[in-house]
Amino acid sequence: MLINDTSFIELPVFIKGKVRNVYDLGDKLLVVVTDRISAFDVVFPNLIPNKGRVLNSISEFWFDYTSDVVANHVITTDVSLYPEGLSRFKEELSGRSMLVKKVKMAEAECIVRGYLEGSGLKDYQKTGSICGIKLPAGLKQGQKLPEPIFTPSTKALEGHDENVSFDELTNRIGSELACKLKDVSIALYNKASSYAESKGLILADTKFEFGILDGELIAADEMFTPDSSRFWDASEYEMGRAQKSFDKQFVREYLEKVKWDKKPPAPELPADVIEKTEAKYIEAYERITGKKLQ
Repeated sequence: MLINDTSFIELPVFIKGKVRNVYDLGDKLLVVVTDRISAFDVVFPNLIPNKGRVLNSISEFWFDYTSDVVANHVITTDVSLYPEGLSRFKEELSGRSMLVKKVKMAEAECIVRGYLEGSGLKDYQKTGSICGIKLPAGLKQGQKLPEPIFTPSTKALEGHDENVSFDELTNRIGSELACKLKDVSIALYNKASSYAESKGLILADTKFEFGILDGELIAADEMFTPDSSRFWDASEYEMGRAQKSFDKQFVREYLEKVKWDKKPPAPELPADVIEKTEAKYIEAYERITGKKLQ
């Protein structure tokens, strides 16, 4: 079953993102992960089969695996336990939703980089640093960094998030919270990176969001999914070039081929790109969890 529109849920909309639709249940939220796909902040007209189930299930796995590092917002993913009569939507919601605690979100996106790629690579090539963190000279694309680094960004009122230095983050949200976000983010990355290595995967970088509930730091949103993290196949890793990743790789390659200008509306994706993308997401789930997607 493909899911795009979730208007069958007759509850107040808390927020509608590019992929997730979130509903307000008072002190709780219902997060529904659709099969929508976006690239360059634009949502495409096509859906990717099973994408929502993969993202939701991977997050569920990681929230559980890292619960000894930091608490998280998950209450349950068992639709039969959902309130407000939602259990009648078991077929639509099973595997792609979670009931979570409502938390006050920290005004920062917490990015940890273990390898040199993406916007971090561009920053390094221009300045020799990433978000003000000086790095050794001569590093190559895809190279492992001497140690994981915390490179936060803040939510911009309009447009893209803004990369900031740790000092600037401290000025915005306070030293205590900034230090806590940094320490927990790096601890999460280290634990997940070690696990990924045991599965033949490299966790190149990732981003987190956190909230505060009753004075406690809570991991929220998603965790170590192919949409929030770069996973590479360790057997194909080669420093000095772009790596194949378990995410929207085939979509990006297609968009480069058709020379899309990255402005709405997004073009239709051909069937083979959709099929390859679905297969890559499912492979990510099965490699990470060791389970077959039901």
